[in-house]
Amino acid sequence: MSKLILFAVLSLVNIPSFVSAQFFEQGQFVKDIENRVLWLRCSVGQVWEIDNKTCSGSILKLNQLEILEAIRQANDQLPGNWRLPSMRELESLVCATCAPAKVQEKYFPQIAREAYWSGTPNTFNKNMYWTVNFQTGHTYSRFLGYQQLPFLLVQDY
Repeated sequence: MSKLILFAVLSLVNIPSFVSAQFFEQGQFVKDIENRVLWLRCSVGQVWEIDNKTCSGSILKLNQLEILEAIRQANDQLPGNWRLPSMRELESLVCATCAPAKVQEKYFPQIAREAYWSGTPNTFNKNMYWTVNFQTGHTYSRFLGYQQLPFLLVQDY
């Protein structure tokens, strides 16, 4: 009987596991195959440090109108067509098992432990936008477009 239990345990250990990886590092970018987008790893206002593989500098907090200018500048300075992530894309960064910040810091280092803008307006109140709080991992729609919050940028690939 003990040989049968040992065989059962060993056979479970040898079962191949199929782990799907969502993120792949590409320097200052992270390729997100689940959402088919390319993320800037640093919050807007920060700079990617190649040698230390981290973000440095001050995170900008802008309102929804100011973000339009920041996106225009990003599109002038970086290849591609940058935008705010959708609520679903931003929510997909949340790591429920991570200590705050609730994000895989390997891919998104130095992220602020607070609410980040998405580009998704609230359907019931167009003046409010959905946000993801990386301190708690929760999604909210309690911020008005004139309020200033940090944000990340993405582009489709």
